[in-house]
Amino acid sequence: MENINSAVETLIQSSNTLFILLGAIMVLAMHAGFAFLEVGTVRQKNQVNALVKIIADFGFSAIAYFFFGYWVAYDTTFFASAEQLSANNGYELVKFFFLMTFAAAIPAIVSGGIAERARFYPMLVASFFIVGLVYPFFEGVIWNSNYGFQDWLTATFGAPFHDFAGSVVVHAVGGWIALVAVIMLGLRHGRYRGGRLVAFAPSNIPFLALGAWILTIGWFGFNVMSAQTIDGISGLVAVNSLMAMVGGIVASLFVGKNDPGFIHNGPLAGLVAVCAGSDLMHPIGALITGAIAGALFVWLFTYIQNKLHLDDVLGVWPLHGVCGAWGGIAAGIFGSSAFGGLGGVSLASQVVGTIAGIIVALVGAFIVYGVIKQTVGLRLTAEEEYNGADLSIHQIGSTSED
Repeated sequence: MENINSAVETLIQSSNTLFILLGAIMVLAMHAGFAFLEVGTVRQKNQVNALVKIIADFGFSAIAYFFFGYWVAYDTTFFASAEQLSANNGYELVKFFFLMTFAAAIPAIVSGGIAERARFYPMLVASFFIVGLVYPFFEGVIWNSNYGFQDWLTATFGAPFHDFAGSVVVHAVGGWIALVAVIMLGLRHGRYRGGRLVAFAPSNIPFLALGAWILTIGWFGFNVMSAQTIDGISGLVAVNSLMAMVGGIVASLFVGKNDPGFIHNGPLAGLVAVCAGSDLMHPIGALITGAIAGALFVWLFTYIQNKLHLDDVLGVWPLHGVCGAWGGIAAGIFGSSAFGGLGGVSLASQVVGTIAGIIVALVGAFIVYGVIKQTVGLRLTAEEEYNGADLSIHQIGSTSED
């Protein structure tokens, strides 16, 4: 009997390790989606830079999260023997891998907002500190109950802040960090003439669409495998993710008036918004959440470009920052039993937790980007921007004709 119990325990541990490893690989693949979404959106003279930024940011993020970020969030380090680290089939290591791909999404989100005019190495340094300190601080507060914030919310409002897969912890934080960087960098040259918007058309719609599809597919690893163990897997999370994605598609199709850029970002808006409550909502609630996010993205992206003169190239603040915040609040609405959800969530806690995430993102970004701007600078010169980041930074174009 003891041998049977041991074998069963080993099988469970192995299954959990494989489960979360597959999730990590799916989220890792999403970074290709970030890359191609940006490549298809920026002008041709900045395509190489978009590709290099995403993979270089990932490398810096992995180092920052391994040595500092995971420690800040979960009070766990990897300064132990390989024998100790490989306990339980190395589950803790693979958990780190999974959560590191989440952390690395923050610079990938920022990259889309600052495209075409940001300096390369200063932004890599910024990514290092954001992934090593700013992001994991809030991650630990929410997902590891650090500093008593969740306990306070529970005592005050009856439930902790609920964010199953990171609408706020990952997406809203990344989007609001990006907003600070976009504002500090300023407008791309030639973006407005006589106070009127000059359209910089996407360079490659098929690449843009490919990026959106890669992200959409990987998102089911992002959401479903946030359970982190195989016994926690839920078909409800999968179907809610699907319905939110569909809601985003349909809403962006009509509100965006058939624009392919809006239509391919619509499902992403829906998926951003459903992350927080995907394990609680009824599928109809997820559909509504995604549809509101899709419409919100189209309207707000248009508004900030035309009215606020905010040069957010891929619209990462509306897509991740605002739709992520909406997702945090939507979990408190459609996750409640009154709207067909599983319950156990407080709307007040969701609002307060969402605001807390925004504040951490804004303060952290202001410090990191502010220091770098005042010391070495964030922006390419006018000549470098005119020539394009590909030639100015990497000395090669995306095609042989460049």
